[in-house]
Amino acid sequence: MTGIIKKHTATGVYDDLRLLTTGEKFFILSTNSPENVLVIDRVTEEIKLESVKVPLPANASESRIKGILGTIKLISCNYLVVVTDRVKVGENQNGSNVIWKVKKVDLLSYAKSTTHLSSDQNRLNNEYIMMFQNMVSSNDFYFSYTYDLSHSVQRLQHLSPEQLSSSMLRRGEQRFVWNAYLMSDLNAVEGTGRFLLPIINGFVGIEKCVVNGQAFTITLISRRSKLRAGLRLFTRGVDSQGNVANFVESEMIVETRNERASFVQTRGSMPFFWQQWPNLKYKPKPAIIPTENHLDAFNKHFEAQQIEYGRQVLVNLVDQKGSEGKLEQFYKDLCVQSGNTNIKYEAFDFHCECSKMRWERLSILIDRMSQDQEEMGYTLMINDEKVVSYQDGVFRTNCIDCLDRTNVVQSMIARRALTDILKKLNILKPGEAVKDHGGLEMAFRGVWTDNADAISVQYSGTGALKTDFTRTGIRSHTGMLQDLTRSALRYYRNNLCQGSIQDGLDLFLGNYRVASGEGITVPSPLDDVKDWKYNTFPLVLLVAIAMFFANLITPVEYETSTLLCLIFWGSMVAFTLSTIFYYGKDFVDYPRLATRYPSSITRA
Repeated sequence: MTGIIKKHTATGVYDDLRLLTTGEKFFILSTNSPENVLVIDRVTEEIKLESVKVPLPANASESRIKGILGTIKLISCNYLVVVTDRVKVGENQNGSNVIWKVKKVDLLSYAKSTTHLSSDQNRLNNEYIMMFQNMVSSNDFYFSYTYDLSHSVQRLQHLSPEQLSSSMLRRGEQRFVWNAYLMSDLNAVEGTGRFLLPIINGFVGIEKCVVNGQAFTITLISRRSKLRAGLRLFTRGVDSQGNVANFVESEMIVETRNERASFVQTRGSMPFFWQQWPNLKYKPKPAIIPTENHLDAFNKHFEAQQIEYGRQVLVNLVDQKGSEGKLEQFYKDLCVQSGNTNIKYEAFDFHCECSKMRWERLSILIDRMSQDQEEMGYTLMINDEKVVSYQDGVFRTNCIDCLDRTNVVQSMIARRALTDILKKLNILKPGEAVKDHGGLEMAFRGVWTDNADAISVQYSGTGALKTDFTRTGIRSHTGMLQDLTRSALRYYRNNLCQGSIQDGLDLFLGNYRVASGEGITVPSPLDDVKDWKYNTFPLVLLVAIAMFFANLITPVEYETSTLLCLIFWGSMVAFTLSTIFYYGKDFVDYPRLATRYPSSITRA
């Protein structure tokens, strides 16, 4: 499919803002194009756009901000959320579009002080602020003032002139605009679009390359969906609307001075109702929820995916035995029951096939899917006007977490696409491959490894596993040792640290909204009281361990009484540990805000 796409001038966002603050109002205007001033009344919360000809207050304190992310209501008052620092990620081939990463976000209080709060409310308000800031710092948010990061190259070509002339926030692909909720009040005021900075969550990597004397840029953009967003173990499977956990659209863009090519892949949790609540066990058993309408949610998911991406090749990398095997079989059965001829199921038992360091066997899977990849192709444009081809279909890859195994396979599929694109653009000569050019090979491996780590940190709290293979092409014992370390850290964070991060995410996205009077007339979920076992058993365990080692180290010689003490305190350690793991769910740092997580009584 080819065609001519007319050029349209899209509306951008102001890239440098002056913030004037008085006791009653915020005044925000562009330093480069001071046409209008955005005025926010800190008392009435009214938002309006005024002519810059209106006199600005002389007594205001002034600061520079890099963008406005929106507003959020906490216990004290509304807060204006602004970007105060940024890091340049890179730019496209001709330098017309620069991409930035959020480095620092500040919450500016509408209220002049917190004297109207009780001590409990003040404590809760500070906890919400810290929760919000921690969530932002543990994620990667990207933006551009001129380029719409929420859309793939192919989607951008299907936007109407009316959409392109609207603000970047309004025309954005809402699945990937993470601050849409924060922007809702500001966006409701006509004419504010150029002040509102949409951000995506995920990863952006840009590499400048020269091969055979020709310069080009490789950009990898991974867009995490905000729909059913959450953290590993807390957020699995699908919801009733067909949205899946950890859905990520990864787009590889190859750009020369006159041509732009794009290849898109997706990943996402297996699209039926299943859960895997953390309970202190290293690998909690996943469970399919029997009471849900799996087929309905499955069909909703793929109906939406087909509208967006076309034919689906479902690459399932989970184990085909044990608890993962039950999920794999259920997924396969749903594909058959759906009767959907536009999906193709491709199962590959990654751990079994690649056991004993036999990672070269991944080529079996890639070769098996080569015909599908050739048929779906990629998007190719010349001079941003002539569309030579569109991508028709997508590989939708998953493993249990859609992280480690998934990224390895996606990078191998992307490598084949990159080879095809560079040959089409006459950059690679006939018979050449990506691996034949050391600089290109290193750049490609580096950007996909960085992508793996970023997406993994956002979902699991640690960098990805198996990245030694993605970065070097070789599975090594050093890499296995690194995986062991990261697995231990992932276990610790998933069980004991991630609940508050999930709460911050739900607060940021508006899945939980602070109620008026919270902390006084309305109980706060932050005051959730832990069961008595939460403090008692860890304290007993620490005492027992201390006493065991005290009796082990201090005696000059071991007498019967000393040995009895060792046996007693050793037994106390074993008993307490076994009790903690028996009641494991009561010691996990579960989220407290959104209602979709189980209570301490109903956790499985």
